[in-house]
Amino acid sequence: MVTINRANLRASHQLPWFLLDLLMLGLLLLNLALLVFDSVYSFIAVQNLLAQHAPVITQYYQPVHENFIFYDLLFVTVFLAEFLLRWGYAVKSNSYARWYFYPFIHWYDLVGCIPVGSLRFLRILRVISILYRLHKYNIIDVTRNRLFQFANFYYEAFMEELSDKIALKILSGIQLEISRGAPLLDRVKNDILYPRRDLLTGWLSNRIAETAQQGYVPNRGALTRYIESRVDIALQDNLEISRLRYVPVVGGTIKDTLEDAIGDIVARVIHQILDDLATSSNHGFIEDIVQVLLPEPGNPDDQHATNEALIALINEIIEAVKAQIRIKHWRAEL
Repeated sequence: MVTINRANLRASHQLPWFLLDLLMLGLLLLNLALLVFDSVYSFIAVQNLLAQHAPVITQYYQPVHENFIFYDLLFVTVFLAEFLLRWGYAVKSNSYARWYFYPFIHWYDLVGCIPVGSLRFLRILRVISILYRLHKYNIIDVTRNRLFQFANFYYEAFMEELSDKIALKILSGIQLEISRGAPLLDRVKNDILYPRRDLLTGWLSNRIAETAQQGYVPNRGALTRYIESRVDIALQDNLEISRLRYVPVVGGTIKDTLEDAIGDIVARVIHQILDDLATSSNHGFIEDIVQVLLPEPGNPDDQHATNEALIALINEIIEAVKAQIRIKHWRAEL
């Protein structure tokens, strides 16, 4: 059920046009109903069936059927008059940049007025345009209508399925082209990735620094305790370190001192590495890694291995995208 928002109707100052829309909507629905009925009535079997079981309908409608074009032209006259009225108003109010734009923009109003065959059924586009216009001014809200929600749900489901199939087909084609290697792979590497190597290095450097700051700095103490505990366990399992305690007099002291020193050294080294990664000083390290992954074009060293690694990387990215596309959101809504 579509309700009319009277407050928005008064605020929009569109009452005359709203009444005209209601009149045209009623005429359009009546005309479409006559078109459907006349199309069905055109079958001889239907005429015979009505003549046998409902002769009154045949008696009154047979003259209408024989002169249907005349009656349809009456509707067309009203539709054209309404079209010319709106065209004149659009010209007067300068709704469009040129006066002749209106019939091109509202082409469906003119095409639906052609009283020939299936073109008549394009008049349903006028119904849709009227409902859309009223919805645009918030005079009615078609989205709350159950029929609209039902149709829109399956429309969105159909479009999602269709777009997913197309996207998967395209991505699979990209994977096939990439697996063939050159020249596409060389173009991706040399023309796209390599010119942006500095940008890629800077982005990776910043991301690693942010990750290290957010993950390492707040948990520095916990990481220190974890490292010390793991070093203690490793030293206790080490046979050579364990033998130190058998040294007379100072064996135990040497063993404990050595364990503390090793634990402190390991913790300091790891903390220094993470501290460096958490600052801009990691840029050189990241740059070296990127240079290994993206060597200069024409360098034959490890060219095959680099290509294989790049193919694997791109394929993994595409597979992740395809996995996300395969998720059916409309099923979750259903």
